[in-house]
Amino acid sequence: MVFLLVLAVVGGVWWSNTRHLDFLTPPSEAKLQAIRIRVESSLPREDQPDDAISVPVVKAPEPPPVIEKPEMDLGDLTTPPTLQSYGELSPQGAAHLIELATGLEKKGEFQRALLAWERVVDLTPADATQAATAVSSIERLRPTLPQWNNKPEAGIHITLHAGTGKKQAATLTPILEAVGRDLEAASSGVVKITTAVTAGKTSTPAKGPTPVALWLAGPDKKSPATETLSFTVDSPEALRGDILKTVFQLVRSHLSRATKYTPPAALAAGEEPQSALNFRITRLCWSEFATALNLPPVKTK
Repeated sequence: MVFLLVLAVVGGVWWSNTRHLDFLTPPSEAKLQAIRIRVESSLPREDQPDDAISVPVVKAPEPPPVIEKPEMDLGDLTTPPTLQSYGELSPQGAAHLIELATGLEKKGEFQRALLAWERVVDLTPADATQAATAVSSIERLRPTLPQWNNKPEAGIHITLHAGTGKKQAATLTPILEAVGRDLEAASSGVVKITTAVTAGKTSTPAKGPTPVALWLAGPDKKSPATETLSFTVDSPEALRGDILKTVFQLVRSHLSRATKYTPPAALAAGEEPQSALNFRITRLCWSEFATALNLPPVKTK
């Protein structure tokens, strides 16, 4: 009896609340859309935090587009380079030549790159940083490349002269000849050096430093010559270094007085003169220096 009453109560409640509902007809599209909107509005938004304390996430602005610099024009790479190559570009400044030299290196044009680095040193006004970059690049490239002139007979002939006392002459001769070979290498074969030692008529004192005079000239007696610089020799071991240092001063001074090329800076304290002769005097400057000493003598009225 109780079970029947429960069924009657449940059935009555169900019938009372569902008799007006249609469980067989599918909902219309409009109702489905309304349901979708209601459900989506109840979900948390991705661009907003779930709590009121969190700081809203702000998207970073898009980076500006990268504008690639156009590739530099490296010029005609088919014609053989000359010692004067890229001199015409010197008015555009050291920065332009440095960019050119760097581009030529990337292209594998190392001989041309060396010439461009040399133009920074000898023809283009450059600040200390640019000059140091050029010299270090020359130091890096020169040893990896063949000599510019591999025919000694085609080198520009000049003579390295030395004058000293009779006693010092015998010691000086082989050292001067070795320095001559060093200078030929420094010029990359551009210059051919002959040496000449002139001994004084009187012997030097047995004690004390021995004076030595140096100058460079063309191959003939009437050829132009540099100024003469003198130094004293305290020991035979220091003789080679003193000669190299003096030769650097002679070449530097002559380039400054007789040409429009940028003369190399004076030797720094402790700087190796052989390195300065190799890398701070360009091959073009060696050529111009030697050529100037081979000019015909000036005729006087």
